[in-house]
Amino acid sequence: MKVISTKKAPAAIGPYSQAIRVGNLVYTSGQIPIDPTTGAFAEGGIKEQTRQSLNNVKAILAEEGLSLNNVVKTTVFMADMNDFADMNSVYAEFFTEPYPARSAVAVKSLPKGALVEIEVIAEAI
Repeated sequence: MKVISTKKAPAAIGPYSQAIRVGNLVYTSGQIPIDPTTGAFAEGGIKEQTRQSLNNVKAILAEEGLSLNNVVKTTVFMADMNDFADMNSVYAEFFTEPYPARSAVAVKSLPKGALVEIEVIAEAI
């Protein structure tokens, strides 16, 4: 098991790692839309928050020499399922075919009042 950490994504706000590599798989922790340069949420709504969350995921994967092309599964947590279409439009900017498998769920609330949180599983090949 290997811990993956980068200053190009927000530091963990609890007792967890940004990501863990086990064998050929990388598991990221859920990324909320904190801009690591400011420590604040990306300004705007669900689109901007989705973009920042995915940029944080990209930064973590890049630390291990991976990209979003290595992602095999994503889980998207949203505070409001009514935001699905807007989240999905930004999500589509980041992934190309073959698309990773995905789950998208609405939850009662997210850390720090985020509108979205995204975690991924990637394969290092």
